[in-house]
Amino acid sequence: MGWFKRNQNRKMKREATLEVRTSSRRIRQARLRWAASGIIGLGLLAGLVGGLWRGGEWLLNRLVFENEVFAIRVIDVQTDGVIPTEQLRKWGRVKLGDNLYALDLVRVQRDLQLVPLIREAAVERVTPHTLKVRVTEREPFAQVNAFRPKPADGGYEIVVYYLDEDGYVLSPMGGVMERAPAVHPNESLPVLIGVNNAELRVGKPVESAQIFAALRLIAEYERSPMFGVEELARIDLSSPGMLSVTTGQGSQVFFGLAGVDRQLRRWRAAYDAGAANGKRIATLDLSVTNNVPVRWLVADQNQPGTSKPVKIPRYRKKHV
Repeated sequence: MGWFKRNQNRKMKREATLEVRTSSRRIRQARLRWAASGIIGLGLLAGLVGGLWRGGEWLLNRLVFENEVFAIRVIDVQTDGVIPTEQLRKWGRVKLGDNLYALDLVRVQRDLQLVPLIREAAVERVTPHTLKVRVTEREPFAQVNAFRPKPADGGYEIVVYYLDEDGYVLSPMGGVMERAPAVHPNESLPVLIGVNNAELRVGKPVESAQIFAALRLIAEYERSPMFGVEELARIDLSSPGMLSVTTGQGSQVFFGLAGVDRQLRRWRAAYDAGAANGKRIATLDLSVTNNVPVRWLVADQNQPGTSKPVKIPRYRKKHV
């Protein structure tokens, strides 16, 4: 009896073990089928997305980027200065026939703004076939005459550089600026003297605080009551902490680096006081805060007195 029960228990245990193994095998098979179905589904989905992407790309190229309707037929270039529009096209590397939408506007803008003569550039598409380019040029504000060794004979030659109001160093760029009359005649731009040649890196701003003070003086002068009364001809920067100005009328005026607008008003007051007494300024030291030293000359009777000389226009010829 006991033996029969033990055999029966063994049989039941074997059946239970077989049922558990069979159930585990079925679960694994089902999971494999689900995994295979998922992989197949993902593959089909990826194929569908890739096909749609390729199809959309092909369609976009045919309808837009390779469509002759969007070929550039008009390149509308305008500048507020004197650089020829054809030169601006070359710098921007744009030409007729290019696709309007395939053209990289950021690249065109970057190429233009890398030119030292250009302050800002804006590029715009005008559907269906026009490209608009607007350029703001850097305006020469002062002139610097530097000596450079000649590679041929070992001598020296004078090289002319120009500075804009922000201190960027400009060069004629192979004659581009010389093509326009009265672009930078010597008599219309103050000449800076005593500038270190190491400061003159074309396309880069100067670093000298004294040069920036001279440029600030020029800007303030054009907004001051002295504008047109006497003309700034030369500004000597060789004395630290001081600007020595020689005017076109022969006066010599010394400026401190700070408070330029106040010094210009004091200059006008001294000028008016001399004119009222038939005298003109020989030297005037405005860097002194009190008891301004001044030396007078008898005014030339042939001079027009307080009449304003004609100011030769500088760089800009128009506005965009």
